[in-house]
Amino acid sequence: MRLDVVTIFPEYLEPLNVSLVGKARARGQLDVHVHDLRDWTYDRHNTVDDTPYGGGPGMVMKTEPWGEALDAALADGYEAGAHGPVIVVPTPSGRPFTQELAVELSERPWLIFTPARYEGIDRRVMDEYATRLPVYEVSIGDYVLAGGEAAVLVVTEAVARLLPGVLGNAESHRDDSFAAGDMANLLEGPVYTKPPQWRGHGIPDVLVSGHHGKIARWRRDEAFRRTASNRPDLIERCEASAFDKKDRELLSILGWKPSPDGRFWRRPQAVEE
Repeated sequence: MRLDVVTIFPEYLEPLNVSLVGKARARGQLDVHVHDLRDWTYDRHNTVDDTPYGGGPGMVMKTEPWGEALDAALADGYEAGAHGPVIVVPTPSGRPFTQELAVELSERPWLIFTPARYEGIDRRVMDEYATRLPVYEVSIGDYVLAGGEAAVLVVTEAVARLLPGVLGNAESHRDDSFAAGDMANLLEGPVYTKPPQWRGHGIPDVLVSGHHGKIARWRRDEAFRRTASNRPDLIERCEASAFDKKDRELLSILGWKPSPDGRFWRRPQAVEE
């Protein structure tokens, strides 16, 4: 996979040289190119922003530098043999970045990130490139950052770990929270490792029982408990077919009640037992 990032703070992307992403780069699984937007400015101040039409606070990033930078990134990529580019725009006004979207992006051969600063990029830039290639506007959460570079790091790590050969164990992401294929879309439950005792805390007996069926059931129950506590909306959205008999029994204990269509909702004042 090829990644291009256009930014006014190239140094912000240094974490792409470490951990799983850095190793994937070293192995040639990720071909990362970071471009300084100011290289496509032509005034002595390297200006990339201007005041917004219509007035208002803040500044807006200009069309010319972005257009030339994206044209150059595309030309470089095509010359190197890359194909199938898509633009990924980190923005609080984009669609939520989910595990499902991470999987979708991991199947693309070439991602071009456009992390903005100030009030964002002149809208005409994305409107123009949307006529040539897919544009994904994505939000990593309901909050506002000073710029999109942190979001680039988040999206890149979420996508890169899904690429074949990046994780040492190909099964590692199968049990992730929000993993594709889990109809209930549960959060991952707690995990444990050696030693068996630490500061008076042990581990659940079932995990050393050797009974794989009971261990799988315990893990699913714990995932339900965590999801019910931290992300009840995930359970509320589940289809009835996502739950087996044991799931339903546990949800009832946790204070949930089935509706006529089989989905579960939480009774008011429900308290976990």
